[in-house]
Amino acid sequence: MEEFEGSTAAKKTKPVYISTVISIALVLLMIGLLGLIMVHARNLSKYVKENIVLNIIVSDGAKEVDVLALQKQLDTHPYVLRSQYVSKEIAARNLQKDLGEEFVQFLGYNPLLSSIDVYMKEEYANNASIENFTRQLSKNPLVKEVIYQKSLIDMVNQNIKVISLVILAFAGTLLIIAIALINNTIRLAIYSQRFLIKSMQLVGATKNFIRAPFIGYGIIHGLLGSLIAIILLLGALYLAQQQIPELVILKNWYEFALVFAGVVAIGILIAGLSTYFAVTKYLRLKVNNLYR
Repeated sequence: MEEFEGSTAAKKTKPVYISTVISIALVLLMIGLLGLIMVHARNLSKYVKENIVLNIIVSDGAKEVDVLALQKQLDTHPYVLRSQYVSKEIAARNLQKDLGEEFVQFLGYNPLLSSIDVYMKEEYANNASIENFTRQLSKNPLVKEVIYQKSLIDMVNQNIKVISLVILAFAGTLLIIAIALINNTIRLAIYSQRFLIKSMQLVGATKNFIRAPFIGYGIIHGLLGSLIAIILLLGALYLAQQQIPELVILKNWYEFALVFAGVVAIGILIAGLSTYFAVTKYLRLKVNNLYR
């Protein structure tokens, strides 16, 4: 096989190999882009759910030390991601900024109550869990009421569910297309060497001996294609974050690394298996059928 690679025939097949690597890289680029979209969609879903706020209104006259103790208790609750205490004075300043008027001086007193803003963990950011959480809080004498937008939570969860199903369906379809494209590309590359395969078989080479170098080159082509795809994906990530700086809050290099590892694994696996089946096909063909 090494002698063949150094021959004139091998030089003629180099453009075929180059086009094979480029084709694999472009297909893997599409898969990688879809993977990055899925990661960003997943992180966006988590970000939205974890920023749904529950306003726990504290009873008038409650001591601040008791309210702070309640906050610490809430922070240990399995449903709660984090909480923030908003005193009457802070609530008044926030409302004053929104209204643009000094309403406390106009009224002569501060009508607002202290509150605790609670942010739920992603898996509990649904109405069923929140209603259960609210029932637990209502038993506490310090809690006057819990305010949250039930319709908004329903809408967020429903939209996320629909979008997730659409993305998964699209991912499955694209994966099937990618496998077909890479397989056809490699089959065409192996087709150009069908006479070499049959010649080696006719002089007594075993099937495994013939297949091994082709599969090795197939794996290398899959690896090279995946590396090119990863470089292009990194460029796409950089450009996207330059154009949309808000994407930085969704950045997760660990998940990105998993996507890149998946691209490499898919490239090597599909290229190796496609090469195996393509070479096996020509090993089984009779000499007369090679001209068809």
